[in-house]
Amino acid sequence: MTSTVPNAVQHADALQPPITMFGPDFPYAYDDFLAHPAGLGQIPATGHGTEVAVIGGGLSGIVAAYELMKMGLKPVVYEADQIGGRLRTVGFDGCDPSLTAEMGAMRFPPSSTALQHYIDLVGLETRPFPNPLAEATPSTVVDLKGESHYATTVDDLPQVYRDVMHAWNACLEEGADFSDMNRAMRERDVPRIREIWSKLVEKLDNQTFYGFLCDSESFKSFRHREIFGQVGFGTGGWDTDFPNSILEILRVVYTEADDHHRGIVGGSQQLPLRLWDREPEKIVHWPYGTSLASLHVGGEPRPAVTRLHRTAGNGITVTDANGDIRTYQAAIFTAQSWMLLSKIACDDSLFPIDHWTAIERTHYMESSKLFVPVDRPFWLDKDEETGRDVMSMTLTDRMTRGTYLLDDGPDKPAVICLSYTWCDDSLKWLPLSANERMEVMLKSLGEIYPKVDIRKHVIGSPVTVSWENEPYFMGAFKANLPGHYRYQRRLFTHFMQDRLPADKRGVFLAGDDISWTAGWAEGAVQTALNAVWGVMHQLGGTTDPTNPGPGDVYDAIAPVELPED
Repeated sequence: MTSTVPNAVQHADALQPPITMFGPDFPYAYDDFLAHPAGLGQIPATGHGTEVAVIGGGLSGIVAAYELMKMGLKPVVYEADQIGGRLRTVGFDGCDPSLTAEMGAMRFPPSSTALQHYIDLVGLETRPFPNPLAEATPSTVVDLKGESHYATTVDDLPQVYRDVMHAWNACLEEGADFSDMNRAMRERDVPRIREIWSKLVEKLDNQTFYGFLCDSESFKSFRHREIFGQVGFGTGGWDTDFPNSILEILRVVYTEADDHHRGIVGGSQQLPLRLWDREPEKIVHWPYGTSLASLHVGGEPRPAVTRLHRTAGNGITVTDANGDIRTYQAAIFTAQSWMLLSKIACDDSLFPIDHWTAIERTHYMESSKLFVPVDRPFWLDKDEETGRDVMSMTLTDRMTRGTYLLDDGPDKPAVICLSYTWCDDSLKWLPLSANERMEVMLKSLGEIYPKVDIRKHVIGSPVTVSWENEPYFMGAFKANLPGHYRYQRRLFTHFMQDRLPADKRGVFLAGDDISWTAGWAEGAVQTALNAVWGVMHQLGGTTDPTNPGPGDVYDAIAPVELPED
């Protein structure tokens, strides 16, 4: 495994099976489902051409629409802003178009195997992402309390950092059966996964991440907990997650979601955009050459949804920003769930009351980034006195928190993510303009690198985002608080609608905030596939017996159900 600061338990056997983000709550092999030659299922011929509303043109919505189209249905995609959602890639005014900034998702673990299916399908390339102390990262600086440490591997850091790494590893073993779960997930041993996870859900649902650390003998030192919060594991500091449920963190480490990250060459937004235009070779009902774009007037999705309500015969009636009204037998809602509480006028009858409660209790984390284009990757220059890189990927307790250096070769223009922050750290930036943010960031980095004049290399204006201030998102991603497991279970299992009253069926929830792994594109893909199965099932379709879908095997692998009383 790539050394990180610190990392999860190291694995000695390099030949062991790869892991996938398919559990532990719902250990279904989505990658096998997608790869099977029988496909995802079929709709009776009498249902071909049936329109299905897909609300939200992010990755989840576009994947769902693409798969519904292949089955012979007619997805009608509604998008308030632009295709891609939080796969948002932007350029810099006046700069080479090849210079891009990832305002949302920018790094993807190999364990995102369902996501990788679509990356491969549309022919995108990936390359290692320069996380702290990753193999692709020339050097890393950890700057805490005014003291900086330069490192190319974890062994270059002071002993206290290795002590913290060992404490985290021991904490996972003592409190979360890490090695056993990791082995079971690699072997796709579903009974063992369920056995381990069921006990942990019952034991830890009410526990915070910080409380989990405090309960461990390994983390009895406050200093160790403080360093861990600032430096964390994998991508860096995790103290902004300290109030969240430890179950959220365990899902990340079990599935290696924070390890071996890769970025998409040219930008992640290409994925949904290419799916939008793709003409599948295997398609039912529609003529060869059909794409999602060709099924929409002008090749564009319909505008924002402003109202959702039920009409006679359990129809789902959608009103859009142009005032057009259409009624559907089924709809998939993939936008941030809070949109159902604010931007969209909804009937209470759309969902059972306990599902509305779960939507209202969804906890979103704030997040902000700021990028600047520079003339070249000057950080690779060597300091004449020390022989070190003049600047490094930086983790700090200063305002910037995480600074990432992104280049495409030594003589080409490059990009710096000056700051990537979450929660309270993100809110500190909210009132500031992009240029004001940059000034504060350059001041902080100037204190870490007093010899480096970053400003003289900047060749364009900064671009920034605060996802909590984006009107169609209101936050970056879901992160459950202690006690939220039951709410998340209601949302994730909503695609199993045979269990709902007839007048509560027809709208299917999807998106990464509906998944167990919010903040990861893999969760968006998996819930899209759940919703596709749900729509297919509702319209009388079936999967091939040799390739059962997530709903077909639901009873065998359903998420743990905790008592309500």
